[in-house]
Amino acid sequence: MDVSWLAVFTEVAARKSFTAAGEALGYTQSAVSRQIASLEGELGVALFDRHPRGVELTEEGRRLLEHAIAILDRLAAARHDVHDVGQLRVGAFDTADADLVPGAMAAFGRAHPSVVLSLVESTTDPLLARLRTGEIDLAVVSAYPGRPLEAGPFALHHLLDDPLLVALPAGHRLAGRTSLRLAELEGESWIEGFPEGSETLIALHRRTGLRPRIAFAAREWTAKQGFVAAGLGLALVPSLAAGAIRPDITLVPLEDEPTRTVYAATRKGVAPLQSEFIRCLRETSVAGRWSSADPCGGAGLLPGSSPPRARP
Repeated sequence: MDVSWLAVFTEVAARKSFTAAGEALGYTQSAVSRQIASLEGELGVALFDRHPRGVELTEEGRRLLEHAIAILDRLAAARHDVHDVGQLRVGAFDTADADLVPGAMAAFGRAHPSVVLSLVESTTDPLLARLRTGEIDLAVVSAYPGRPLEAGPFALHHLLDDPLLVALPAGHRLAGRTSLRLAELEGESWIEGFPEGSETLIALHRRTGLRPRIAFAAREWTAKQGFVAAGLGLALVPSLAAGAIRPDITLVPLEDEPTRTVYAATRKGVAPLQSEFIRCLRETSVAGRWSSADPCGGAGLLPGSSPPRARP
């Protein structure tokens, strides 16, 4: 039996949808269907009842789920036990990699020069899937208002609340404001191409009875900034990414809008190196409070480094 089938099986069982499980794992819906079919063929039983709006575990599926979770947990524990203790594998989403994670890695590396750090960049659901199977040791993940994370087998360590900013071209009529209300941006064009970003933009507008006009789709941050700087639209920017914004763009905070929450996720039972890295992440996330002393006991910040503009 292929253990990866069990990982897919537990994800489908949790989400009750082949499509949702595929999105979380980075697979197509057809790939998930094939792996579940292979597992059912191996066992000779149906694991799910298929319905138009999703799937439900059969009695056989419920029995297997308990074993599958135990097998995956033991596998992750085995990987951790045999893994080189001089290594820490970190996963993070893209805007956390703009300032927060590099700053924490630099500080951690100065305090623990013998530990080899590695990084995987992805979105929250695939990162948690990798954490669950033991492929990474710690994941920097985020939760949006109205869409909280389900801790499940993980421990969630709060790092910061990440407010949203509006990116405007430097010559925009509102570029001189110290804050903005979303209603003041009615009729503006927006640049957005990332699914979670689009959902957030639409949800924010829905709260005020508006609907955003997404003029251009640009997934990558460099492309988004190019469109904004050219005056083709506005974009939402998490404060974590503020330090990486080009100088011909102005960032203005949104008033009274919900923030996303950023966590460090680990498997339950935090190892010393994970605990140290979480401490570095927390110290790095404090806006405007970078001291000359290294937050993790090293020699201090490198010349020219700048803090992420995030609220603690």
